[in-house]
Amino acid sequence: MSIDKFPIEASHIMMFARSVADDNQIYYDEDYAKGTEVGSIIAPPTFPQASAQFDPDYFLRPKIGEDWFGSGKEPTSVKRESSGGGGGGGGLHAEQHFEYHRHLKPGDVLTGTNKPGKTWEKEGKRSGKLVFSETVTEYHDQNGELVITATGVGVRTERPVDQLSLIHI
Repeated sequence: MSIDKFPIEASHIMMFARSVADDNQIYYDEDYAKGTEVGSIIAPPTFPQASAQFDPDYFLRPKIGEDWFGSGKEPTSVKRESSGGGGGGGGLHAEQHFEYHRHLKPGDVLTGTNKPGKTWEKEGKRSGKLVFSETVTEYHDQNGELVITATGVGVRTERPVDQLSLIHI
């Protein structure tokens, strides 16, 4: 994900907090927020995920002229691709970490750049080789200062795991 411009707006912070059922007043009540140590409205911890809406190539957003979620042709219009692992395995989102260097506040405008992180392997009991890889996104504010480092971890399996074996994990 590469983001050229991710404006942080108070209404977006409020809607995001509500969407994750977090009713902390610091996310929407300016008078309340002024009385806190931070002194202003701030964004919830996972708010940087909303930056995907500002990524022109975000793979879950429908493209103009293409089928989209609810088209009925595919459950989500995202088609499964081969993992290249030789066994037809799949990929999963395994973890997400956010390191805040300061709070996000309304009025900030972020840019996000990706870089590869670590890669490692483990042997799975039912899926064969598991390949883990990190993607690190650094978010800088309008002054060029690093605000957040987000690290996502994905895992690819060598071969598919049948549904019944997942129930017993």
